[in-house]
Amino acid sequence: MKKKFSLAACALALALAFTGCSAQFAEEYDETSLTTSCEEVFSIIQSGSIAGEDITSMSDWNQGYLMAQLQSQTGIQMDAEDLVTALDGWEAAQEECGAYEGHGEFEITETSTSVTVRTEGQFSERTADLVFTFDENLQMDAFTVEAHYDMGEIMQKAGLNTLLGMGTVFAVLMFMSLIISLIKYIPALLERPKKKETKMEAPEIPAARTAPEPEPVMETAPEDDTELVAVIAAAIAASEGTTPDGFVVRSIKRRKSNKWNA
Repeated sequence: MKKKFSLAACALALALAFTGCSAQFAEEYDETSLTTSCEEVFSIIQSGSIAGEDITSMSDWNQGYLMAQLQSQTGIQMDAEDLVTALDGWEAAQEECGAYEGHGEFEITETSTSVTVRTEGQFSERTADLVFTFDENLQMDAFTVEAHYDMGEIMQKAGLNTLLGMGTVFAVLMFMSLIISLIKYIPALLERPKKKETKMEAPEIPAARTAPEPEPVMETAPEDDTELVAVIAAAIAASEGTTPDGFVVRSIKRRKSNKWNA
């Protein structure tokens, strides 16, 4: 039980400490001075006497000198980057809301770590909130313009965002399906050069040599070369030591060359 009571007491002490910090932070500034400073800063932003590009092109030393001058003039400390963001945001707000016409009184809302100064601005096309945000050291963090849209415009923007998102998704899906459908042609494209490289011309087969035709053999009938037959028969009979009566010469073949003739 004692532990529970001690924990509850610690929690209550922390809550009171945060409340005290909030109350102490609220006493560090004067509301009238803060709203007057916001008016002066807004008049500089709205007048267009200085552009964000001019500040960006300055050197660091010149930016510091300009911020010191603005702080002495308005009583608000700010960084050069925050001022550039505020100037660019004001130009974008005029394109969206139309020409600036005026604004009401500033209202202050504070928390334990920040202070917000807000007023409603009148533009030619719609109204918008002009919002200054300061940190716990009363240094300006940001200046924003929050445009007001009616229900029809909100639904229209939501519909356009939905269509844009769905259209993007479908476009990506169609592109992916197209790529997947073309994948089947990749192997064929990769194999074509290989086939061309490996294709070799068939060697020419030399024509088969034809055997020379035998020379025609002239056959002579026995009755045409009777004398020649008788001479040959007599020569053979002499070499064999017999008579030519037992020889019969049926044909005589002539050769182109005779090896026996030297």
